Amino acid sequence: MKILSGLVLAIASFAVAAQAHLDVQTVVQKQEVFVNDNGESETRMVTADVVVPGETVFYTITFTNVSDEAADNVVITNPIAADLVYVEGSGFGPGADMQFSVDGGETFTAAEQLTVSEDGETRAAKASDYTHVRWVLKNNLAAGAQATARFAAVLE
Repeated sequence: MKILSGLVLAIASFAVAAQAHLDVQTVVQKQEVFVNDNGESETRMVTADVVVPGETVFYTITFTNVSDEAADNVVITNPIAADLVYVEGSGFGPGADMQFSVDGGETFTAAEQLTVSEDGETRAAKASDYTHVRWVLKNNLAAGAQATARFAAVLE
């Protein structure tokens, strides 16, 4: 049985294009069911210390403009670990356009425009083909402002 340590997940790398004055934090969580004192089940988000095949993890990337000036052309890129498969439609980032890569982060475009070559044939890319997810902010990020992006992936 494959078990992935949360430490590996929590140290997800990212790239921030042209924005040395952004503080970027990535948190990786999963859902766990707890039974409360009344015997009722509650679902909570907890740190993904250990993840087993079939479990979904949720990446939350928070980026804050720590400078005194607006940040323009903000681009946040997060790789999808090789043992994880992006959950179709799970990504969001208010005020940002989402793009994906299927070639290890070399090129990015909208999901519906991605293609892959397989056995000499070209086909539309599937979520399982994605290697990276990227958020391109549509507007400047004001001094002191914070934004959040999120996506989910399943451990194979």
